[in-house]
Amino acid sequence: MKVLGCLHAHYSNIRYIEEALNGMNVELQHFVDPGLINRINHDHTFSIAEAKRKVIEQVQWIENSSVDAILITCTNYIALLDENYQSMKPIIKLDEPFFKEICDLSRPLKIVFTNPATVEGTINRLNQFANKVSKSLDIEVHIIEGAFKLVMEGQLEEHNRIVAKELEKLVKDSTQAIAVAQLSMVEASKQINSDILTPLQTLVPAIQKTL
Repeated sequence: MKVLGCLHAHYSNIRYIEEALNGMNVELQHFVDPGLINRINHDHTFSIAEAKRKVIEQVQWIENSSVDAILITCTNYIALLDENYQSMKPIIKLDEPFFKEICDLSRPLKIVFTNPATVEGTINRLNQFANKVSKSLDIEVHIIEGAFKLVMEGQLEEHNRIVAKELEKLVKDSTQAIAVAQLSMVEASKQINSDILTPLQTLVPAIQKTL
């Protein structure tokens, strides 16, 4: 049986991955470190260079833990990981199959975040991906303020309530396609509309292809 090492920024992401991969012949090993995101958000003396080094340390730790591949579920971690880093194991980045799905859309997209710290890195990576596949994107970013801190505090029900309420309004008022950028938003999106694009929808085929 193949072993997939999963790097998360919060324990709540474990359930999404377990449910998505239920039935696959794969063993999941979960590695969780919420401390890095907390330092990025609250410690102004903690530099981006230090954060990048920490992500590489985390990946190297997982590489040496008898896994066949690594899944990174945190968009912040993905943005911080040096694109030139040569891993000993295949790395599956949650957002890359998601980006491919976005690039295949034939209509404008509103992409929704709860964590402002992930926006710049994610959008930069999305634009780079689109350039590689010669796609032109029509994208608007929407941030749901105040919701992400509830995830970090373990107040998941309140987080989902706030996100679902905002997504319901966006779906009703917008002519654009709607996507949520973070795994922590998947549960709320399921309550509203199955047409909302999420990173989880595109993940399983990517893992099957890698393993």
